[in-house]
Amino acid sequence: MRFSGVCYRAHDPRWSFKPMSGEGAAIRGARFNPKGVPALYLALSIVTAVKEVSHGFAHRIDPCVLCSYDVDCEDIVDLRAPEGRAAHAIDLEPMGCAWMDFLGKGKRPPSWAIHDRLTAEGAAGILVPSFASGASDSDGNLVLWKWGPAPPHSVQVFDPSGRLPRNQLSWD
Repeated sequence: MRFSGVCYRAHDPRWSFKPMSGEGAAIRGARFNPKGVPALYLALSIVTAVKEVSHGFAHRIDPCVLCSYDVDCEDIVDLRAPEGRAAHAIDLEPMGCAWMDFLGKGKRPPSWAIHDRLTAEGAAGILVPSFASGASDSDGNLVLWKWGPAPPHSVQVFDPSGRLPRNQLSWD
């Protein structure tokens, strides 16, 4: 399917000069990308972005830079509803696994199999429910494995005034 819309992400200020990189997720892997695989995790709403970055402690938020993104991507698999998951034979349980616990034990999280199978089938990304603490049924995320400045996987950070830093030294 095609996803077209505005998404959001709250960045650690130290890395806000690379809002499109996905390199942070590649360092150790994350919920839907194995180690070494870049991924861009975006929230479908500002509120969800805050829930994701605050780990459910919305009254205690580390400093962050909130960015919006214009997204127009083909090859997206929608796994938010039971029908979408059934169409791709994906269960909710591995999607919501305690992936950090698996990594801490030196094991591969079950959610990485979703990446493996869907990218082999040509998927550029997935729409998923948010598994952040305090997330409601209306909270969702877009996880991209393929993205760039042009179609068919176009993602652009919205920064018309050039306020985002150009490198880490920009903060000094």
